[in-house]
This record gives sequence, C-alpha cells and structure tokens, in this order.
Amino acid sequence: MVGFGWAARSIWLPRLRRQSDLAVTTVVDPDAAARAAAEDDGVGTVLDRPDALSAADVDLAVVAVPNHAHCAVAAALLRRGIAVFLEKPVCLTETEAEELASAEKEGGAVLIAGSAARHRPDVRALGGLAADIGPIRHVRLDWVRASGVPGTGWFTRQDLSGGGVLVDLGWHLLDVLLAVLGPVEFDDVVGTTGTDFVGRSSAQAAWKDAAATGAVADVEDTVRGFLVAADGMSVALHASWASHATRDTTTVELHGNAGTARLTCTFGFSPNRVAEPVLTLTRDGASDAVPFAAEPVGAEYDRQVAALTALLADPASRGRAVDDARWTVRLIERLYASARGRTSCAVA
Repeated sequence: MVGFGWAARSIWLPRLRRQSDLAVTTVVDPDAAARAAAEDDGVGTVLDRPDALSAADVDLAVVAVPNHAHCAVAAALLRRGIAVFLEKPVCLTETEAEELASAEKEGGAVLIAGSAARHRPDVRALGGLAADIGPIRHVRLDWVRASGVPGTGWFTRQDLSGGGVLVDLGWHLLDVLLAVLGPVEFDDVVGTTGTDFVGRSSAQAAWKDAAATGAVADVEDTVRGFLVAADGMSVALHASWASHATRDTTTVELHGNAGTARLTCTFGFSPNRVAEPVLTLTRDGASDAVPFAAEPVGAEYDRQVAALTALLADPASRGRAVDDARWTVRLIERLYASARGRTSCAVA
C-alpha cells in the first residue's frame, strides 16, 4: 500500500485483509506518523519511499496518495513492472493519461482503476435499462451533499488536489456515464463553478477527517456542466460538496425515447444519506419500481478488491483503465476550461 491516509486505512486495508487470496505485506508513506500507524496496525514492512519496492517482492501496489502524486507514483511503479491499483482520479490531465499509458507498456504491468460507483448493483441495474428505453436523449447526473467538504487538508488545495468537487465527485459521475453509455464524444461542453461553501466550517464533512486547521481552500465546491453530443444527446452534470439540502443525494436519470429510468441514492460513505436506493422506470405516465440486490454501504469497494486477482491475470485488463481515464479527464479539462473566467455562481 503506497499512501496510508484516510482512504488507505478506512477503505482499502480492511478489505484487502479480508480477501483470502491477498496478503498486505508493506506500507509506504513519507510521513513518520503514518508509518507509525501502519506499524501499530501490524503491517510487516514499513517504508518511506516507493522506489524501495521491487516486482520480485510484491504483485500489486495499491496507490492512495494525494491527487497530484497519482501519475508520478503510479508511472514509476508500472515502469518497474509492478502492477498498480490506482485510486480515482487516475490522472489530472490528458498528458498524465498518456504518461500512464506509456509506463504500462514499458513495464508490462497492468494499471487497474479504483472507481467505485459503477460497481454498485443499483447502477448496474440502471445500465441494464438503457437499451430498453433508448435511444437516450438526455442524462442527468447529480451528486449534492448537504455538508460534505472534505476535511483532509490537501483535498481543498489546488496544487495538491488538481481541482475540487469536479475532480472528486464529478469523476464518479462521469465514470457512471461511461459505464452506462460507453465513451460518448461531445461536441459542446459548458461548465461553471462556485465557491460558496468551501470556506465555511459548518460545511465540513463531519463523517470524514476533521478539518485541517488553517487549511487552504482554493478549489471549487460546486460544478455545473452541460454537454451535447453530435446526435443531440445532452448531459446535465451537477456536483456539490455542500449545499442547502438536508440529505446527501445522488440522482442519475436516463431519458430515452421509450421511457425514463431514475436512480435516487447516495454514493459513498456519508451517514447523512437517502434511506434506501430507489430505481424507477417510467413509461407513458406510469412508474414502476425496478428491483435490484440490496447491499450494505461500501459493498462496491468489496467488489473491487475481490476482483483484483482476476484482473491481474487477465491480459485484456491492460490499457482499459487508461482508456477510461483519458475519456474522463478530457471532459474534466474541458469543463474547467469553460468555467475559467466566468463569475462563480451561487448554489441554488
């Protein structure tokens, strides 16, 4: 495990340890306190830099470092022949995507992307409805938190995170779009961002790390985007770390010429969530609930870890994560480019 922060300790380590075909042997982190925490957690080998890892000793590196280091750390490991499971965002620019593609080829190791939402049963069920109601004319992608600005200090620093809510929650939403409809190409991309909440202590996520004292907050907390493909299909994207809402709610709608599919749920681990995910299919004025397997919060992360060994053994895995990341980050860059120079908008 490269990086031993909140995600590594709370999300990945417990799940890796529950997997019978995996053994966590090493933690790498430059921070002495993080290394001490890993030792207290019973990790056998603790290192301060990833270049001490060898392909002869490890089969996979789970990389969960601050965003700005994702590409550099992952590419260096891949070039040494060490497979990498990389937390989202896989990269921050299209240039970084090409760097990862080159490293994967040079080292002959596979890059696996950590994007959880597409592994949810409700999202999979939603995707299964797309063909029944298509062609799809419009997609709505919303993830709005009540109070959920990340407390981890680097998350709200542009130089360390590479962006705010668009890079964080927006990546998940775009990944759902990719999983459901494939790599749609958009002719027009318009975006706007806002910063009404990122500096408010009352907007911090109480369920995650505590707010860092004096932390810089120079990224957006809200993004809205509108994307239009050549055939006229449109996508409305809205992501907010905080708002005036009472619940953290994720909404995904597919509007087709034969019906509308709507998923209402809460992605992620926030306890301030919608009680139960609901998926409905509406045709000709009648709505019906669509059944799917109920799972506990976080099961989508269990599913990712359970699939790691098979992905490592599958030659078809190579290049897949980079292709997806290239498509996603291209849209993120275009949304940011559109938003630059615009006046930040208030959250409705």
